[in-house]
Amino acid sequence: MRVVGIVGWSGSGKTTLLTRLIPLLRAEGLTVSTVKHTHHGFDMDRPGKDTYRHREAGAHEVLVAADARWALLHEVVGPGPVLPDLLARLEPVDFVLVEGFKSHPFPKIEVHRPALGKPPIWPAQPDIVAIAADAPLEADRLVLPLNDAHAVAAWIRGLPASGRPGS
Repeated sequence: MRVVGIVGWSGSGKTTLLTRLIPLLRAEGLTVSTVKHTHHGFDMDRPGKDTYRHREAGAHEVLVAADARWALLHEVVGPGPVLPDLLARLEPVDFVLVEGFKSHPFPKIEVHRPALGKPPIWPAQPDIVAIAADAPLEADRLVLPLNDAHAVAAWIRGLPASGRPGS
């Protein structure tokens, strides 16, 4: 699986870019999965539902299944999950697009909008291999047009299995 991260500051457009890339890659016949990291807690469950009650009773994992999908709820005790462990749980696909996990070492695209006034992340992170920006930038790595998802998808499709251009 080729793993490519989409990182950037909150409000930069990471999710928007990711959701534009998925159908473009799928249209090429590629399989795509995603991993989303959040610093905020989340819950897919609701109080009173059976799965919520299972977790509240102390189940370490709760797997809920229906005809159209299934989900595994895993309670974490101790340090949060690391990306390689999460990737190992996925079925093999052509690409895994990861939103977040910016401090984990793997190839990433930074979504950067200079108008937001946030500093770029890429100067301190060599694993950011490209920047998707909505304005011209001077950078020591490839700058892709943020508003042209086709161009970003084409670049991603061309990445070798290592995820590093030129390797």
